[in-house]
Amino acid sequence: MHEQDPHGRLREFVGQLIQQKGADSSLLDNLPKRWEKFADVVLMPRTSFNEEGWKHILGPELWSAIASALKVNRIGKIGEIIGEKRESTVELLRGEDDWVIRRENGIDYGYNFTQCMFSAGNVNERRRMGEVGGVEETVVDLFSGIGYYTLPMLVNSQVNHVHCCEWNPNAIRALKWSLERNNVANRCTIHEGDNRLTAPNLSAQADRVILGLLPTAEGGFELAINCLKKIGGCLHIHGIAPASDHDSWVDETITKLSNLNHDFSISESSRVRVKSYAPHWDHLVLDVNLSPRA
Repeated sequence: MHEQDPHGRLREFVGQLIQQKGADSSLLDNLPKRWEKFADVVLMPRTSFNEEGWKHILGPELWSAIASALKVNRIGKIGEIIGEKRESTVELLRGEDDWVIRRENGIDYGYNFTQCMFSAGNVNERRRMGEVGGVEETVVDLFSGIGYYTLPMLVNSQVNHVHCCEWNPNAIRALKWSLERNNVANRCTIHEGDNRLTAPNLSAQADRVILGLLPTAEGGFELAINCLKKIGGCLHIHGIAPASDHDSWVDETITKLSNLNHDFSISESSRVRVKSYAPHWDHLVLDVNLSPRA
């Protein structure tokens, strides 16, 4: 017998509960059409179950029906990413423990999913970071989070060492766990606290610097350039560009870099569209090479 698809199962299981509760069957038309599933977890969109009619059946029975339909043990509802520390506001609806391990490209990322964000849409960029690092390079990750880009570099390339700057204690705990889990802790140093205070200690040490902060990493430009060796190196700059005009963001970024106080020439080496960020806006990564001026 052909197994019913997840959307069909969700409609069936929740439909039975709606019938038992005598609720309006039209609620089925408001069921989420998309969700994120990993390990034994489903994360529902933040707009889920907000309609008036749901309030009569919200609770453990609904979450149990959803868990059975989608074959998971834990359910969360996505909130906004808030504050300077980019903290997740996922609400745990079913389950006691929010610790999860996601395996991607041979790497285990452990983190608390109600406290730290993890963008599944960045998978190709994480893979790419495991391919660009050169043999014996020193890398600075200015906004490392739980190690989204650090871990691929350490596990899948031959970089010598990565210096991680991070100030969110939840992300730092997760990063430490994942470094040990993937057997690369001996090639990474975590600099805890505000990178405006920690990154200056890494002056002239890096062959490449990752600036993986959205919506803009502009506040880290000067820090990143200061981290580069005197012979120059590469910056990987994340940002948000108009979907119809990537050139304008690239040109503006290079201009801002050029206007800072340094002795490097700057040239674009590549640009990567990571994913759609919002309607009419794309998440891009701009790779620029900096070399000493002649």
